[in-house]
Amino acid sequence: MGDFIKLEVWQRAHQLVIRIYQLTQQFPRAEDWGLTSQLRRSAMSIPSNVAEGCGRNADSEMRRFLKIALGSACELHYQVLLARDLTYLPATEANELIEEILRIRAMLYSLAQRLRPRPA
Repeated sequence: MGDFIKLEVWQRAHQLVIRIYQLTQQFPRAEDWGLTSQLRRSAMSIPSNVAEGCGRNADSEMRRFLKIALGSACELHYQVLLARDLTYLPATEANELIEEILRIRAMLYSLAQRLRPRPA
C-alpha cells in the first residue's frame, strides 16, 4: 500500500487524535483511567491501524486493518456521544468531532472497498 502518511484518511485521523488529546485534557481527573483513556485509545487506534495495514504490503492485510480502524471509529463515535451527554464536551464540539468521525469512517470504508478482490 505504500506510505501511510500520504493517505488523506490517515492525515485526518491523525489530526482527530491530536484534537481528542487536547479536548480530554479538560476532563475531570476522575476520568483519567476511564473515559479519557478510552477516547484517546480508540482515537489513536484509527491511524495506527491504517499505518500498520500499509506496512503489511498486501491488500488483504490492509483491508483487515481498515476494518479494525472502522471498529475503532465506531467506538470513538459512541465515546464522544457519552462525553457530550456527561457534559464533558460541549455539544457543538462533540458534533464537530462526530462529523469528522463520520467522514473518516466513510473514507475507511471506501478504501477497503477499493481493495476488495475483483471476481474473475
